[in-house]
Amino acid sequence: DCRQYTNRSCEECLKNVTCLWCASSRRCMEYPVRRILPPADLCELRSARWGVCWVNFEALIIAMSVVGGTLVIMLGVCCCCCCCKKKSKKQVLGGPDKDDERAAREREKRRVRQEERRAEMKSRHDEIRRKYGTV
Repeated sequence: DCRQYTNRSCEECLKNVTCLWCASSRRCMEYPVRRILPPADLCELRSARWGVCWVNFEALIIAMSVVGGTLVIMLGVCCCCCCCKKKSKKQVLGGPDKDDERAAREREKRRVRQEERRAEMKSRHDEIRRKYGTV
């Protein structure tokens, strides 16, 4: 039972991992496992100690928020860098510009084929005209 360590030291109380030390009231109590953080009526966050005596819950929450925020920002920056790198690599290796060039080549091939067909049709028509003397 954690209550037997009340009015003793934080170190003695926290030897048992199920115990929570409240520095302001010098009480040792069972950690409220159904809740993530101990309620304020049980012990204030700045006075609550669990696991180690030198870190209170308030500092732990602030530190975890800073670390979590930093990780989220770093992840976002990495994603942005990867996306930008992909875009620039795609442009260098022939992304949209290469597609434009390919489309232009296709248009030119179609135009050349069309001109060849026109010339062929014109020569056929000229032959027919000569044959029947309509020239």
